[in-house]
Order: sequence, then structure tokens, then C-alpha cells
Amino acid sequence: MKIATQLLVIDPQNDFCDVPDAYRPVDPLTGAALAPALPVAGAHADMLRTAQFISTAGAWLDEITVTLDSHHQVDIAHPTFWQAADGQAVAPFTQITAAQVRAGSFLPRDPSALPRTLAYLDGLESRGRYVLMVWPVHCEIGTWGHDVHADVRDAYNRWERARLRNVRKVSKGENPWTEHYSAIQAEVPDPRDEHTQLNTALLAALGRADLLFIAGEASSHCVRATTEHIVANLPGGRVERLVLLTDCMSPVAGFEAQHQAFLDEMRARGVRLATSTEAPGLLDAT
Repeated sequence: MKIATQLLVIDPQNDFCDVPDAYRPVDPLTGAALAPALPVAGAHADMLRTAQFISTAGAWLDEITVTLDSHHQVDIAHPTFWQAADGQAVAPFTQITAAQVRAGSFLPRDPSALPRTLAYLDGLESRGRYVLMVWPVHCEIGTWGHDVHADVRDAYNRWERARLRNVRKVSKGENPWTEHYSAIQAEVPDPRDEHTQLNTALLAALGRADLLFIAGEASSHCVRATTEHIVANLPGGRVERLVLLTDCMSPVAGFEAQHQAFLDEMRARGVRLATSTEAPGLLDAT
């Protein structure tokens, strides 16, 4: 009996990929080649392998889901939101704690945002998962950086035409008041915004899989957070259904330890790990 097989590709977007020059279009306003805002070393090669996996395993894949990190220019995790005590800009890759904001070391540029900012930071830190990181403005809605890597898009477009079904696209991150690494739930859900709360529809869709392959960027952050939330909330449990494609994901530079800890923890929880070339063997075995 054929089993239900799915692929989940987390944030396979240009801004996260260290794409070569040939993949970078020209900005019509400046004449300069566009550049990824937050490139992950190795991500371009990861996406090429992901595209090849879709081509190789497409006949077995019943569903493909692609998540899209989707942000605005002004966001609590972007430099545009913040200023230092002296009014100067805050550099990307700065971590900001609630204590630092209370001390005045960092402040929102909009003074009226201070109470909500502190409430968010307190909520984030109480969960013990992350401290707020100021990232470069990335995956801004409507930009080239928000678009899916060309090879992955081409591969899933061919799958769509062959199977006469669409890839499920799931956006996350539009709410500028909370970080949204996971496609399942924001780090601090906003009770006024259902899109930040537990995505039960996506969990139900993924729960239909007897075998769920997971790829994407970055393994230290969005892949990790999404997979952790799936493991905790997947309908029917049985996390052995999950297979992390280890050569189709890479960590943000400086977060290699978090990447390894994630893989180790998932293996210990019963999630399977395989390369994209090993994974088709799991399909053949069924």
C-alpha cells in the first residue's frame, strides 16, 4: 500500500541563500546587482540539492509545503525599529534584552512603542528559547529577497504541472511585533492576531503524512523552531514519520552549535536524519 509522503521546505528564499552572481538580478534603480540580505553559508548548495530531491522523489510526493518568511521594513527584529541611547543606529546582529531597554541602552525609535516593546521582550525571555536578535531587514514582502530560490521554484513548478496540484505556500512573520521563526507559531503569540497563534490547519495537513521530509533555512533558527513545534504538536504523534534532510539545511554563521544541538535533540526524540541522496531509499523501502 502506498504511503502518504510530503515535503516541507522552510524559507527557501533568496535573502537566505549565498547565491552566485548569475542568480542576482540588477536593481533597476541603482544598476547594481541585488544581494541577499542574510545569506547562510552553504544555502545555495542546499537549495540545489533540495531541487534535485524534488525532481528525484516527485513521483512519490503527495504534497509539498513551502514556508515564506515575510516581513515589513519596520519590525521589532529589524534595525529600523531601534536606536541606541545616543540616538545612533543599532547594528544588525545586536542582541537586545528587556534589562537593556529598561536601562535605556536601546530604545524603540517610536517612544510610544516602549510599553509594548517591553511586554514583548519580557514574554520572549520568559519562554527561554531566544533573546531578541536584530537581524538585517530581510525577506521584505514584495522584494527579490522574499522570492523562492530559482532552482527550488523551478523544481516544484514542474512537480505542480506533472501532478496537477499546487504547492502549499505558508507565510509567516507579517506581524511586526513578534519574531516568527517557526511556521507553526510565533515566538510570542499575539492574542489579537490569529496568524501568530498555533497553526492548526498546517499541523493537520502535515499530520496526513506517513513520511514527512523537512528541508530549508536556517537549521539554527527557522528549521529548528518549526521542527520543534511540529514534534510537540503533530496530530497523532509518531515523530519517526519526520525525516530531516541534513544536506538541505545549514546554520547561520556563529550558530553552528545550535545546529548540532538541534540535530542531536531531534535524533534523540525519534526524528530520522538522512541526506537527500539517502532519502529516496526510504521511499523505495515502502
